[in-house]
Amino acid sequence: MRRIEIAGAWLLGALWVLPLAYAAWAAVHPPEYATRFALLAPWTAANFAQAWEAAPFPRYFLNTFLLVTLILVAQFLLCTPAAYAFARMRFRGRDTLFALVLLQLMIMPDVLLVANYRSLARIGLVDTILGIALPYLGSAFGIFLLRQAFRQVPQELDDAARLEGSGLLARIWRVYVPLAWPTYVAYGLVSVSYHWNNFLWPLVITNSVSTRPLTVGLAVFASTDQGIDWSIITAATLMTSAPLLVAFLIFQRQFVQSFMRAGIR
Repeated sequence: MRRIEIAGAWLLGALWVLPLAYAAWAAVHPPEYATRFALLAPWTAANFAQAWEAAPFPRYFLNTFLLVTLILVAQFLLCTPAAYAFARMRFRGRDTLFALVLLQLMIMPDVLLVANYRSLARIGLVDTILGIALPYLGSAFGIFLLRQAFRQVPQELDDAARLEGSGLLARIWRVYVPLAWPTYVAYGLVSVSYHWNNFLWPLVITNSVSTRPLTVGLAVFASTDQGIDWSIITAATLMTSAPLLVAFLIFQRQFVQSFMRAGIR
């Protein structure tokens, strides 16, 4: 049974990595080798250079970096005090309010596309980085994950900081945030990867290159009317996904450990 489980895991891993392996093969070989395998096929980096010059990828990278940074910083600033309140404070209706927060997890963002677009159109934020980010600045998942991490912090540390004269914000910053740092790293990776790859909402809300993120820019670049071959398309795809792959390889241990520690308790 154990061998079957291991074989199944290897099979699933191979199926998962096959598209990435094909993209890597096509990106570093001439177009004539994009759909056939030859062990002695020549290698080339020209596909990356052509993809970089064929579309405004520097602007797309800048837009995406600004977008994910704005969302991540806002989520940390908003989710941290909310998570502390639900984890440590006692007030009437706390459990009911937390249940309402969790209810957000059951609502797909796509359901709110029209309503969000109308709201942003009224305040003039269509085709802006802030307009893309605004619906995601608060996160029920972030509040839940940090609440679970804060509940594991010993109450004695909070009491000791209070006896030393630390205020509420000082206790959160000096006690809770450092001890929940692996959870922050894991949630940061989840948030950045989701909004780095988010496509539908940026496609709806953006109209110009000045605000278009990588996902939308890559879709425009790879559209059939552009006449781009698969080697260049896969090279562009690897360029846009490389930062996420590097970040996950660097922080994979913290990512796994934080979710193991922040189980539902």
